[in-house]
Amino acid sequence: MTDASLAARLGIDGPLFGFSHCRDVVREVSRAGGLGVLGVNLLSPDALRTELEALERELAGRPYGVDLLYPGEGAGPDAVGLEGRIPAAHKDFVRGLAAEAGLAPGWDEDYADPALTSVHVNTTSDRSDELLAVCREFAPRLVVSALRPLPPAWVADLKNAGVLVGGMCGSARHARAHVQGGADLVIAQGAEAGGHTGTVGTMVLVPEVVDAVAPVPVLAAGGIASGRQMAAALALGAAGVWMGSVWLSTVESDLEPEVVDKLLVAGSDRTVMTRAFTGKPCRSLADDEFVRAWTRDGAPEPLPMPLQELLIRPMTTRAHAGRKVPFMGTRWARWSAACSVVARRRTWSSTS
Repeated sequence: MTDASLAARLGIDGPLFGFSHCRDVVREVSRAGGLGVLGVNLLSPDALRTELEALERELAGRPYGVDLLYPGEGAGPDAVGLEGRIPAAHKDFVRGLAAEAGLAPGWDEDYADPALTSVHVNTTSDRSDELLAVCREFAPRLVVSALRPLPPAWVADLKNAGVLVGGMCGSARHARAHVQGGADLVIAQGAEAGGHTGTVGTMVLVPEVVDAVAPVPVLAAGGIASGRQMAAALALGAAGVWMGSVWLSTVESDLEPEVVDKLLVAGSDRTVMTRAFTGKPCRSLADDEFVRAWTRDGAPEPLPMPLQELLIRPMTTRAHAGRKVPFMGTRWARWSAACSVVARRRTWSSTS
């Protein structure tokens, strides 16, 4: 599939894909002729339904996509005993961090209510199924799995509805798995990216994946935030680009101003990879106090997904709500590469 045919199949003007957890960003990317892609894994099913209702109303027929984490088999979002699998030492460690952040007593009361597990854990296969079911009530042109391939039944259902299926990968092996699972396109995400990522750089990964899955189209992701970088990606054989971190500092972004300020002063060498947020490697600002804490002597190893998310979400949510600035960024900056090219607040329409 050529660049032009991919754009035509999706109904967009050019092969630029804008990923964001913010509906306003997604809307403006799609309005400008690209494909805005909404990250849905921070949303409950009810919240996702509200967001998609608004997005389709605002776009009035223009195309958009959705992106979710499909972690494979695991405990359901309301599974009894999920919280009980968290070691006491990990809870004590996070309670200590909450005290350092100055959170009021009682911030962790959610742990005592099993019904609230579903509020704090979205990275389970059952929750992903719930989110996919909501998406099928609407009309996205593209559904992307940011981890493993979607189950065959979901792939067949989406394709029967005329929806393209995409898969995020950090290696040629993972790219082949997505294609074997029915993906119509693959996103090759280099280590420079701001989300869950592998260790291979974008310049190496993209041509390797292009060759591995041809003729399936490949989008390049990871450190792409300008026209020059987009041109480089196309020269490597990519059919388009997938951009995420650049939107964090736009006027449409709902990122808290305190975190935006951190991003704008951070150079490209001020990020680290950490498993402290979800249990899988993702990128964060190096000076985030929450991230630093997990590298201290005696700090526990992060738990596997989805337990790490359940462990930390009550604290990180309250740290943001209480504007505990040294600990802010722990919920959103994990998606940010904080590239030096993100030099000022700007709208999509002004991005070269």
